[in-house]
Amino acid sequence: MVKFSMLSDMGSRSNNEDNIGMYQDGDSYCFILADGLGGHGKGEVASQLAVDAVIEQFTKGGRQEGFLDVVFAKAQEKIMARQEEDRACMDMKTTLVVLDVEEDRIQWGHIGDSRLYFLQNGKIRVRTLDHSVPQMLVAVGEIKEKEIRHHPDRNRLLRVLGVEVEELKHQVSEPINREGRQAFLLCSDGFWELIEEKKMEATYKKASTPEEWLQEMQKIVMKNGKNTNMDNYSAIAVWID
Repeated sequence: MVKFSMLSDMGSRSNNEDNIGMYQDGDSYCFILADGLGGHGKGEVASQLAVDAVIEQFTKGGRQEGFLDVVFAKAQEKIMARQEEDRACMDMKTTLVVLDVEEDRIQWGHIGDSRLYFLQNGKIRVRTLDHSVPQMLVAVGEIKEKEIRHHPDRNRLLRVLGVEVEELKHQVSEPINREGRQAFLLCSDGFWELIEEKKMEATYKKASTPEEWLQEMQKIVMKNGKNTNMDNYSAIAVWID
């Protein structure tokens, strides 16, 4: 059984450049979260195009090996095409994270700094690594993981959709078996920057539903973001039994 809850909030901003979505086909699901970049460059258009492109691919079916690579390529294609059509969209970009839940296997992919967390037995087992300057500094040992949240370059991304490249450098996980109790959290940087992983785990252990888990985490995000220029924040909680 798959249970889920989704939220997206503009925070202190005047518009919401995040977009979220899901698609269900029987006992198979996909969940999508995108965080648009560009301000006046129509980041909300880029994130919506990405979400729509992913859902379109899932509705076509045929989830063969390499399917998530096709999904990311199609999202990039849609965004680049819109940039060509509309000069007002020339600078728009977006992150993208996708969770693909099949009847017997689970896989995910991402680009940018929107994250996916995989929890099992109340503990975070996997976190996607941001395609950002601070994450790169962690990789070379110049800063510690916990310093990413407050690093002055935390918004400098190294990979996103909407940039002309010869080869799209998103990342796709190895598939895992769908078995036992598994939980996933997809979230934009406006969400994870304001809640630490220990709090994610603590609220998960106390929650009885994905909705309750998201609500408790949102309270922490709002408390930590109080009196600040809060970014848009979005999250999707998925529980699989």
